[in-house]
Amino acid sequence: MAANPFDLTGKVAVVTGSSRGIGRASAELLAKLGAKVVVSSRKADACEEVAEGIREDGGDAHVIACNISRKAEVDALIDGATAKYGKVDILVCNAAVNPYYGPLLDIPDEAFDKIMASNVKSNLWLCARAMPQMAERGSGSVVIISSIGGLRGSTVIGAYGISKAADFALCRSLAGEYGPKGVRVNAIAPGLVKTDFARALWEDEANLKRRTAGTPLRRIGEPHEIAGAVAYLGSDASTFMTGQTIVIDGGVTTASV
Repeated sequence: MAANPFDLTGKVAVVTGSSRGIGRASAELLAKLGAKVVVSSRKADACEEVAEGIREDGGDAHVIACNISRKAEVDALIDGATAKYGKVDILVCNAAVNPYYGPLLDIPDEAFDKIMASNVKSNLWLCARAMPQMAERGSGSVVIISSIGGLRGSTVIGAYGISKAADFALCRSLAGEYGPKGVRVNAIAPGLVKTDFARALWEDEANLKRRTAGTPLRRIGEPHEIAGAVAYLGSDASTFMTGQTIVIDGGVTTASV
């Protein structure tokens, strides 16, 4: 074992949806641990702000804008990262969408299709592009940011939960296929985290009070509290772990009320 199994020096990481929230915190931490990081989201200027911060802190970051719902852009992201740094060692599939909030049976087809395409199919595209090169080298780590929404029912974000449950299955199947080739695939299921993406859930004071009352830690999470698990899964500290989902939710899914 290396002196510091969390040291990512010499590793290259691609993090989707990393202009803010969990993705940004993950990109910043991976860079602090020594990885060269490709910062990616739909808007290059927002990514550049993150990348510049990483560089100012002594890290190495490169920006490639990507709309994960477009296969050509997904291909260009992984190809561009490989052209810049020569390889991809860590792939963090973080970007996701949730364009619908309401009863599941009322969701328009277009919204359901968008959720499944962006939250599931795009992850498959990313993996299909990055994992073969990892397999050629005999090592690599994929981290899929899912959600406890995939473990629980919801009266308002049911389709989102369906997509996140599908990500668990995607993780397990790819882990089985690529484990013999030295490539690991794991997922993280955060609870409610204070991000712009989840703003509708935590800005509602009544909902927040109700949610935290049933959470053993009596609060919601912060992006950096998820980033630590991303770093663990991307590092040599987790080399015997694959096909698993780490739940980080303040204990809410364990609570009796």
